[in-house]
Amino acid sequence: MEELPSITLRDPLAELLGAAPGGLLSYSYADAVKLAGHSCPTVAGAYRATCEALGRLYPDEIPVRGAVRVELRGAAHEGTVGVVAMVAGLVTGAAGDSGFKGIGGHYARRGLLVFEAPIAAQLRFTRLDSGASVDADLAEAPPDDDIKRLLRGALLPGASPAQREAFARAWQQRVESVLGAR
Repeated sequence: MEELPSITLRDPLAELLGAAPGGLLSYSYADAVKLAGHSCPTVAGAYRATCEALGRLYPDEIPVRGAVRVELRGAAHEGTVGVVAMVAGLVTGAAGDSGFKGIGGHYARRGLLVFEAPIAAQLRFTRLDSGASVDADLAEAPPDDDIKRLLRGALLPGASPAQREAFARAWQQRVESVLGAR
């Protein structure tokens, strides 16, 4: 599978706590897959959109993890919005109401992941230090009329390894179309 390059961020909290030398943390698409437990066009699109947004917010410097608010147009339970939020939160450090409250008034992640935001795009990423923001929409996989048929076959109790492999191959081609889209 074609994979986007990993992204490196500086996380001041990780540095303070001695979790990463210089606070530098790198995330890859494989990390997003591990978080979600699967590879799909949504996970791929969320990872790609997050990395591209951070690149636009921090064009000449390493992005700062924990210093970006992520707003999502949809509700957390709506469609795949929750999955998008998990991936964006993994990379940016943004968290909802249950996130890290901070230490001594610093490093808070709680409240940086906001749902049902009044925005036109699917996502908005905003730097806390400058207020600069970037809107993003997820790249979509092209329609595939055959995927539903392949899925039905793969889900049958007596599905053969060949049926399951055919579905998996077609599914990951859809993922690659999102990862490779420029």
